[in-house]
Parts: sequence; structure tokens; C-alpha cells
Amino acid sequence: MTREIVSTIVSTLFVGLTFCEANAFTPPLHFKADTVGFANMTVFEYENGVAHVRRGESAKQKRYTRRCFVLCRTTMQFKKFARFDPHAPPLDDQNLANRIRQVTRRAAWHDTLPEDQRVVFPGYANFREMSTKRGYIVQRNIGYGWPTYWRIGNGRSLLIQGTGYQEKTHGELNAALKRGDLFVAFLTTLPHFRINHAVLAYAKKPGTSPDVDRYFVYDPNHPDGPRELTWSQRERSFAYQKDWDFVGGNVRVYQLYGKWLQ
Repeated sequence: MTREIVSTIVSTLFVGLTFCEANAFTPPLHFKADTVGFANMTVFEYENGVAHVRRGESAKQKRYTRRCFVLCRTTMQFKKFARFDPHAPPLDDQNLANRIRQVTRRAAWHDTLPEDQRVVFPGYANFREMSTKRGYIVQRNIGYGWPTYWRIGNGRSLLIQGTGYQEKTHGELNAALKRGDLFVAFLTTLPHFRINHAVLAYAKKPGTSPDVDRYFVYDPNHPDGPRELTWSQRERSFAYQKDWDFVGGNVRVYQLYGKWLQ
């Protein structure tokens, strides 16, 4: 075998390996295209981050609640395992439901699929459009909220509360984003009940100071735009921004769906 032939084979193998490796990365998430078009509604009413029991007509309304974990996981799964074809006719309800379940039954921590192996959703340009126009079908087929209360990984929020674990989580968050992955974060203040919520961190904000890292997150309670999670190196802790459903301030963060049982 001549040197030229060997060189050609090596070059071809290198290109092939590079292509396969590139497919292992999740494409960048674009908030207005890749997140869910409807909100996870809260069980309680809130005023300046303080929860109150719903009363009157508000208590009687049918709401899509307790799905923050589910919507973050689903967003991650659709980004990694689905693609959209806006030029083909949309599916009927039954076939759409079947394809949604094909995506959501795949473990969220599995490697991102190459484009030609993804589940195809015709008739829509992206997940935001499909979940807005066919929200009822999406809601019915991405999973129940109540099982998330009994996940084994939730036990960390009561058993592991030190700053050392939070520093480790901060490092894992940066590592996930650096390799092009997504990071579902469980935010909690347990044993206090100021927040007990999941968000999806998808990008680090540019121009942050050496002492503070800032992250864009998709919050299922707020489909209108990204929210901000921060890490303070001085305080060695995370904080989440203030909004109508949270008073703002320090939270503990635990990664979800990064591996089995997490």
C-alpha cells in the first residue's frame, strides 16, 4: 500500500470521526424557537413572591400545573432528539401524539442524535410553534407532574446542602455548557418553601465579572423570555432573579437528567 493511499485513508477516517463527534453536541438553544409555547401554571397564587391559596374563580380554573420538571426535560429531549419540517403537512392528533412519545421516552441524558436519526415533526418550523398551536396534544403526551415529587435524586436537596456540593455543581454547569450540552437545574430553599422549581440553563451570559457568573435559563413558569441564574464566587452560592413567583435571592442548585437516577 503506497504512502498516498494510507494518507487518504487516515484523512477520511479523521473527517468521519470529526463529523460523528460534532453530532454528539446539542445545537445551541434559541429561546423563541426551542422552548415551550405555554406556561407551567402555579398551584398557588403569588404576591411579590409570597404564596397564597387560590380562592374564588381562580381556584376553579383548570390549570396545567406541577410540570416544571417535565417541561424542562421535554425541552431538552426535543432539542436533542427531534427535528422539524415546516414544508410538509402536519400530522393528525394520534400520529402527533405517537411521535411526541417517541421523543419523550428517550432518556434525556442520552447523546444527541444526528439529524437523519431524529424524530421528524412535519408542519412546524420549531418546537415553540408546535407547542403553541398543538399545546393540548403536547401536554397530554409528555408526562405527568406528580412522579417528579418521588424522584430518587430529589433526596440530595435534604441530604447534601453544603457549599462544597454547590461549587461542584457550578463546575458541572460550566462544563456542560462548554461542551454544548444543556443543564436542567432543580432550584430549592428546602426546608423553607420559598422556591422548589426546575429551570433549564442553556447559555452563559457574556461579559460577566470574575466574581459572578450569569446564565440564561428557560423557566417553564415564564415562557415570554429567558430568566437569569447567577453564581457568586465570593459567597460560593447560586441566586435566582426576583419575579412574581419568587422573592429572589440565594438558592441551592442540583442537576437533573444529567445521568441515570439524577
